[in-house]
Amino acid sequence: MNTNYSDNNHLILMGKITSEKRFSHEIYGESFYIFDMEIPRLSDASDIVPVTISERLIDDAKFEIGKSVMVKGQFRSYNSYENERNRLILTVFAKDIIFEEDVNEDENEERREITSNEVILTGYICKKPIYRQTPFGREIADILLAVNRAYNKSDYIPAIAWGRTARFCQNMEVGTEVKIVGRVQSRTYEKKYEDGTSQTRVAYEVSIGSLEVVSQNDNNEEIEENKEAM
Repeated sequence: MNTNYSDNNHLILMGKITSEKRFSHEIYGESFYIFDMEIPRLSDASDIVPVTISERLIDDAKFEIGKSVMVKGQFRSYNSYENERNRLILTVFAKDIIFEEDVNEDENEERREITSNEVILTGYICKKPIYRQTPFGREIADILLAVNRAYNKSDYIPAIAWGRTARFCQNMEVGTEVKIVGRVQSRTYEKKYEDGTSQTRVAYEVSIGSLEVVSQNDNNEEIEENKEAM
């Protein structure tokens, strides 16, 4: 098992700050905040992604809406209890933030070599992939990946595979260890309730660019038990 948790879960985003920071929570006297970041796609569209960041990394003199930044960190999940149900919340956890005016020559070279949105995850399939086709015949597979984190924690990351990768994923068993490379994407959807009302929500997931099987894992029961505890 890979215990280098930085290798299990690593991302780099480049984009613009689109909101003021807002208080999230405090742990052992350290305050954490959330802000929204806009990351452009290759098309004219863009993704708006929430970023959780420690007060130690925020420079209030530089932090302002519209400013370009590079964020390095991890894609994480946690449970939020609302309406008597658990809801999986996804966020980018920043381990470093670099403002445009602070980019040095080496980091400029790095920015030229990477895409504006890249996430690399190594984890375990913890739910049987769901394969389907759109009305236009596009093939899609929904995956839920359990990514190990320190202190016996795991992040549960939804991901979407396309085309041939989707066909390949439909036969993968729970417990299979995979490495995926993709991008964090946001999409809006309508949540409908039994009383007939609806609410517009935003979902976050990884759009898979490449996937490789690292190993087969027969310990399916342990993964199912951990998933149920989410």
